[in-house]
Amino acid sequence: MANQLAFYFNTARCTGCKACQVACQDKHDLSPEMRWRRVAEFSGGEWTRNPDNTYSHSVFAYYVSVACNHCEQPICKEVCPAAAISKRDDGIVLIDEDKCIGCRYCEWACPYAAPQFNDDKGTMSKCTFCSDYIDAGQSPACVAACPSRALEFGELEELRAKYGTLAEVAPLPEARFTDPALVINPTAHTQPVASRAGVLANPEEI
Repeated sequence: MANQLAFYFNTARCTGCKACQVACQDKHDLSPEMRWRRVAEFSGGEWTRNPDNTYSHSVFAYYVSVACNHCEQPICKEVCPAAAISKRDDGIVLIDEDKCIGCRYCEWACPYAAPQFNDDKGTMSKCTFCSDYIDAGQSPACVAACPSRALEFGELEELRAKYGTLAEVAPLPEARFTDPALVINPTAHTQPVASRAGVLANPEEI
């Protein structure tokens, strides 16, 4: 089996510009409502007045760009009753629209809300890791579009050896559920998964 491909995301570099999201929508001709890659903003903290009338704060905010993580244990594939979801030798998880019956089981099961229902086709769709670009030796559209180089891709073990093994930060779910093919570089303000120190500031966009 070929090595598992994965995304690397550098929280310290992301500015929340959504160029990755727009590039994905443009490449796959998606409607504005359908976002295979989304950028979440997580923020929190407070200002405190000190006895000397100065102020200190614990305010923080950061962005997390997330799409399908082409998990090592894709729960979407496990729950699909039509066997419409497959995992390639390189780890890319794909949906066969010809087999999909639009039951939405994969959507409900995925902790990252990666599969999305296409109203026009009546089937599910999601990030393909730009498999056609990968097969042609090119980078995924989201990676190529990022102006701050916050996104990379490569073989999972190589990314882990280079950047570490962290695959979960707030507001993402715990990695243990699906073993996502994802490596994250945190910042000093990045909160641990399930943190209540902040809130998702743009829920309508996620």
